[in-house]
Amino acid sequence: MSVESLLPPTMQVLERGWLSSNNILFTGPQQTALVDSGYATHAPQTLALVQHALAGRPLDFLVNTHLHSDHCGGNALLQQTYVCRTAIPAAEAEKVRVWDSAALTYAATGQQCERFSFDATLSPGDELLLGGMSWQALGAPGHDPHSLIFYCAEERILISADALWENGFGVIFPELDGESGFAEARATLELIAGLDVQLVIPGHGAPFSGVQKALDTAFSRIDYFVADPVRNAQNAVKVMLKFLLLERQTLALADLPPLLGDGRLFASANERFLKKSETELAQWAVEQLVRAGAAEVVGDMLQNR
Repeated sequence: MSVESLLPPTMQVLERGWLSSNNILFTGPQQTALVDSGYATHAPQTLALVQHALAGRPLDFLVNTHLHSDHCGGNALLQQTYVCRTAIPAAEAEKVRVWDSAALTYAATGQQCERFSFDATLSPGDELLLGGMSWQALGAPGHDPHSLIFYCAEERILISADALWENGFGVIFPELDGESGFAEARATLELIAGLDVQLVIPGHGAPFSGVQKALDTAFSRIDYFVADPVRNAQNAVKVMLKFLLLERQTLALADLPPLLGDGRLFASANERFLKKSETELAQWAVEQLVRAGAAEVVGDMLQNR
């Protein structure tokens, strides 16, 4: 059975990449809805994809699994275009209300997110109707302390955000600041393991049905990080730099030391775990991306690959 055949007719996955999260579009008879809106620089593309898929219908409802910039960066443009109701995780409400870009991690990572508003909040245990189906919001801390995932028991579908991908999960950011994250990520995986799921729609990557295999991979990865938390910090620095490179395509090598030094999460990862000078950290990060084939050095510039 193909993955596509497991999707109900009122549900469509707009698969994106690593700069923008996947968008999940619902076109039920009562209302249309979108889960997650991608990154700010991709917002016009997100809008075009949604408009094409809706074929003239308005977007009524916008929901965010969590408020990392790659999941909510298109909120503002969608709100301006459709005046859609928007629901966000309840724990983030005050930060959005006053627009605290530091607490929302945008300043800490050097990422963009245009200010948006919200009309409702969601907490673990809440239920919502999307595409004519009942979905339960479940708490999924680990990658983000306030992240939600959405489970439809009737269709056995899980919208897993960055809590579970086919080959891992998102960076465990709380650990970079000295807060607990590994235990929460493991508990989230155990929660997912207890659900009857036949299809997972991750925050990044194609939907997949091999749930047990993905969970085995994720549990193994958590064990790997717990055994040596430096590994999580190293992964975080590489992932955050690659994200900036995806956004900007080129970065001057001379700009990297102060760029990494000024970003709070870069600095926290370095100060707590890596313990390098800004120059050493930049050199190390560049070497890692080049070695992985994710970037190349051309003259005095780092270029995306």
